[in-house]
Amino acid sequence: MLYTELLRLWDESVQAVDTKDWQKALAKLEQISEPTSRTLFNTASAHVALGQLDQALKALDRTIAKDEHIAVGFFQRAAVMMQIDRLEDALSDCIWAQKHMRENMVIDYRQLGLRFKLYSWQVLYNAAAVYCRMSQWEQAREVLLSASQERGGCRGGNIEMALDSVLKKEFLAPLLVPEGIVFRPRKQDVAELQQKDFLGKAKVISSMIPNDDFGGFEPLRLQKPGFYEPNVDGVQDSRYMRIRVPHMARGPGQLTVPGGAMVFLFGQENRDGMATVIYDGQRGLLPVSLLEPSDIKKSTGLKENRCPSGIPLPPQLKPPARPQANPAASPPVHFTSANTASEQIARSAQETEAGCVVVKVHYIYNVALSVPVDMPCNELKKEIAQKVGQPASLLRLRHKRHGSQVLIPMTGEVEPGHTLQEVAEAGRVTLWCQVRI
Repeated sequence: MLYTELLRLWDESVQAVDTKDWQKALAKLEQISEPTSRTLFNTASAHVALGQLDQALKALDRTIAKDEHIAVGFFQRAAVMMQIDRLEDALSDCIWAQKHMRENMVIDYRQLGLRFKLYSWQVLYNAAAVYCRMSQWEQAREVLLSASQERGGCRGGNIEMALDSVLKKEFLAPLLVPEGIVFRPRKQDVAELQQKDFLGKAKVISSMIPNDDFGGFEPLRLQKPGFYEPNVDGVQDSRYMRIRVPHMARGPGQLTVPGGAMVFLFGQENRDGMATVIYDGQRGLLPVSLLEPSDIKKSTGLKENRCPSGIPLPPQLKPPARPQANPAASPPVHFTSANTASEQIARSAQETEAGCVVVKVHYIYNVALSVPVDMPCNELKKEIAQKVGQPASLLRLRHKRHGSQVLIPMTGEVEPGHTLQEVAEAGRVTLWCQVRI
């Protein structure tokens, strides 16, 4: 069973309890296919109010079966058992209620939706009432004396009056949860049962049909470019038509349309020579004899790239092709810092002018240099030092052989003074360099 359905029935039963309509409350509670311990306790309270003690006892049995630690359930069942003379079971329930209070003077059930506080002295009072019915007056007196030492509200003179009744050997009336006090669902949960309209009513923002106030939604469908065409699923031979002469409505369902107006035709004519059309946002009947075919594009004088509302249609241009690289260009040279040595290198470098290459240096920030191919390595170091703002004497350039991951200083096999072109011709087409400060 859905929790929302359980919550709705639970709330309706509580409303019936507030009006003392116990039969309606029971009818709502019986519709709950998966009751909880709290709804079963409410069922028992309704039976007690109607004087149906046997049904109330069964409901309390199911309540305790659902929640074996509900002290108020044992307290209520003990009072019901006293009224049907099941005294031994009533005394046992008083003992269980006292045990499940866990040495607390009071248990407040308001957090669970029951506006009731169960005090320890109330449980002892019911136990004394059981002893009175068993004619064990001394035991009843001792229990009441123990209850008189318990601290708790709402006790008043109940214990003193009970002691007087025991001395006179009069039975004590059992204490019960007051009539109408039942478990209630949370107000926040009940409020969520109400449907909320987060979007509001749909509004027509733009329509080519004059006075169009349609506020619903239509599924996406194929459209002919340049003009609006209503949804005519299952209708044959639907198209735009022009009315040759004005027509005044002469019967139910007919439209009044001026001459030369455009209408949208739905299917073929009926037996009376009338056809169903749409004009000015209204659907009605017009004589077929007054309609003539019309080409909406030619009749409205619209261009191919504009729709009737005057809004240009999307351009039908192809995206530009990818630029072709110059195969005669020199191979690109890439640089990276030690902190970003594991990053992927750029796959291409654009040329700035003939005989030059773009050198990318990945330092704390990226730097791009356009240098001649024949520039010596020591001059290249000066250019990099000027860009990164560090002395050239502190820079160390390294490279990798093709297919290798080992960094080799450029002052080793390639002496300072060699050009970038000579380094490339030595078998290192792609140069990996390391810049360290």
